[in-house]
Amino acid sequence: MPNDKAPEEPIAVPKWDVALEAMVKEEYEKLARPLTLDDYRRLAQQYTIRLDDIMVTLFELCIQGKWQYQNADGTPHKITRQLLTRLTAGGRLNDEDLKTFNGGWLPVG
Repeated sequence: MPNDKAPEEPIAVPKWDVALEAMVKEEYEKLARPLTLDDYRRLAQQYTIRLDDIMVTLFELCIQGKWQYQNADGTPHKITRQLLTRLTAGGRLNDEDLKTFNGGWLPVG
């Protein structure tokens, strides 16, 4: 008996944590402004999540074109895979790695 079913499409698995994506998007909508590193520190403490996990998710969202980072003056700053690789070369992100990110993060579109 032939199989009349079409082959199943592979399920695309996001390269970021979708639960963290939902959390930061909700926070962005609640505050109605770009989110800052201080906002992410507060969320990390409030929900007992590693700041590193939130930030790696945000970097990945930027790399995928779903979010963007703006410098403190509002100028968009491109986040690349090479930047993320360089920042995480020593393991987890820490305050020293993140100190230059004093701007805001927001969804694209």
